[in-house]
Amino acid sequence: MTRQSPSFLTPLALLVLLVGFADLQLGSVGADEDYNVQELLTRNAFNQVHELEKTPSSKPGEHEQERQIPAKISKERTPQSTKKANKTPTDMKSGKSINVSLVNSTKFVKFKAMAICLSPYLECPPMGLESLKIDDFQLHASSTKRYGLGAHRGRLNIQAGLYEDDLYDGAWCAGRDDPLQWFEVDARRLTKFTGVITQGRNSLWSSDWVTSYKVMISNDSHTWMTLKNGSDDLIFRSNREKEIPIQNIFPTPVVARYIRVNPQSWFSSGSICMRVEILGCPMPGDFSTESYKIRLHFFFLMPFIYCLQLMKVVNEMCPNITRIYNIGKSQGGLKLYAFEISDNPGEHEVGEPEFRYTAGSHGNEVLGRELLLLLMQFMCLEYLSGNQRIRHLVEETRIHLLPSVNPDGYEKAFEVGSELSGWSLGRWSNNGIDIHHNFPDLSSVLWEAEAKKLIPRKMFNHHVPIPEWYQSQNTSVALETRALMAWMEKMPFVLGSNLQGGELVVTFPYDRTRSPGVTREQTPTPDDHIFRWLAFSYASTHRLMTDASRRVCHTEDFAKEDGTINGASWHTAAGSMNDFSYLHTNCFELSMFVGCDKFPHENELPEEWENNRESLLVFMEQVHRGIKGVVRDLQGRGIANAIISVEGINHDVRTAADGDYWRLLNPGEYKVTARAHGYASASKKCEVGYEIGATRCDFKIGRPNLSRIREIMEKFNKQPIKLPVRQLQTHRSGERLLGT
Repeated sequence: MTRQSPSFLTPLALLVLLVGFADLQLGSVGADEDYNVQELLTRNAFNQVHELEKTPSSKPGEHEQERQIPAKISKERTPQSTKKANKTPTDMKSGKSINVSLVNSTKFVKFKAMAICLSPYLECPPMGLESLKIDDFQLHASSTKRYGLGAHRGRLNIQAGLYEDDLYDGAWCAGRDDPLQWFEVDARRLTKFTGVITQGRNSLWSSDWVTSYKVMISNDSHTWMTLKNGSDDLIFRSNREKEIPIQNIFPTPVVARYIRVNPQSWFSSGSICMRVEILGCPMPGDFSTESYKIRLHFFFLMPFIYCLQLMKVVNEMCPNITRIYNIGKSQGGLKLYAFEISDNPGEHEVGEPEFRYTAGSHGNEVLGRELLLLLMQFMCLEYLSGNQRIRHLVEETRIHLLPSVNPDGYEKAFEVGSELSGWSLGRWSNNGIDIHHNFPDLSSVLWEAEAKKLIPRKMFNHHVPIPEWYQSQNTSVALETRALMAWMEKMPFVLGSNLQGGELVVTFPYDRTRSPGVTREQTPTPDDHIFRWLAFSYASTHRLMTDASRRVCHTEDFAKEDGTINGASWHTAAGSMNDFSYLHTNCFELSMFVGCDKFPHENELPEEWENNRESLLVFMEQVHRGIKGVVRDLQGRGIANAIISVEGINHDVRTAADGDYWRLLNPGEYKVTARAHGYASASKKCEVGYEIGATRCDFKIGRPNLSRIREIMEKFNKQPIKLPVRQLQTHRSGERLLGT
């Protein structure tokens, strides 16, 4: 009989309601696509665009809501009381009080569970044009300029291809520029429509956007009714440039099956082009209001400060297997908190590999952050319920989760909201740096050394040193990047992944092309075979990545490549976290792009969790693939920094402080060599099987005679022997001939 997983409702509902004011201690305060820079520039020039064309209507903007920024803590989110209470959390369904202890504090803050119903909300959630819940067959238009600008491209935040003559352009564009054009969405059921969000056309070469529009509804697609303002047609003011989303909320919700957006005016030097999202709730009968309330309860996007509160609750639920620590601060002074899951938290155990997930290096790519917060809760609950798979992971692996690498960027995107943050608001750190591509470019250092034949004579093929210029205080390096680098150097990570958004694909190193000036080129590492396996292990267990029938997110059909791609084959990027991790540490790092929508609405999160849950677990289990062991001296002491080489693979790894090592490998038989400074090398055959579980491959190496003599003489303050053995023998023979 299949064991029923414990319900998420109680603990997760509990966690997301932690919205009181906590006694939190806050610290003191190249590879991007051109359209990201373009959007940043247009935001600064937002008020310098042409005035809207006048249209015969009611008062312009009477019902518009341009960039409405919600309060950081809405009324629905505010706790009703804060008092001392007991330590044990209680069930949220009952509406009873819950308690959250604060780290390093003996105080407990009590939060009262509050019901969040549909009725207090002025707007329904997005129907799913951006997230692809609405399929192409539900989108129609009066006319189309060409196929690549068809109705199927009229989705909020969709990105264009580089060239304008391809099939993947950045909007729906009408075939004619007149007020009779329309963009239609078929909800396929009666739906309560509450608003519309629009953008202009994403393009490097064109400037097209709609400045005002009407909204029409229908139940049969033949008879249409225009929303009214009294006796006049209601006209909504829209965009003043092409990238910033503009939201308009209807004065009164309307119920229908079909909805049309009917442009009335547009940028004078452009054409009718739009990207759209519709806000709507399926009517009762098609959708359970109660289940909708539950999903809002336990999948609730929160400000950054509540992320720590959630971690604390999970830590209290599973204190014996979890730990919270911080690795540094952001530019804005927010601490970068990591969450450890292990049967001995805070300790590195000999023979136990260390694994990491990071998310949110681009602050507006929020889905990865939410997945890690859910993952820590899931693992805690499943461990407590006796799930053997989770227990084995926890007992045999030291897991680190860093959900928000760029909390400053997340705060910017969160304040504006999931649908209004556009494609890049919050992507960069507070000082304008793309953290993921802010690492030293070590691939160029390695390739230059290889070209000059310096390897292995003067430089190793691994643990490539950081250039001196990068370590200068004048170098443009984010505080977050430096904190990540110190963390990566301190912990003996074996495998890691950074979760990103905006696509459905897994990328693996190298991320930079080897040929100068080439923007796309297959650039494999010496470990290309294992990287491809690791990438496929995630993609193949994701519910959508390898589905050949799924719609592409933007312009690339990655499903044809099994949902994986070499990073440099997609687009070249110098100084990526993946390349740095591979070349400077022992850790193999990949990027998981976990969803088309960078910042999904909270009602999308349950489905996204199900899409990624199995993949997250399977990828963690891959840390136990390959070989592992300990390199010891003849007295049985572990040797730190010993080099482990695999014949046929021009990339080595090193042992940790206790002499233990892990080497990720695909199934097969390998000749493995261990060597260390001052020790004789040793080699043996090690066989890797298909089952999960690294093959044990230990080494015991001793010092050669000359090294031992040098060690003894240095110990007793004698002059170390520096002459080679042959020169010593010749010198002594000469002394005998001279009778000395």
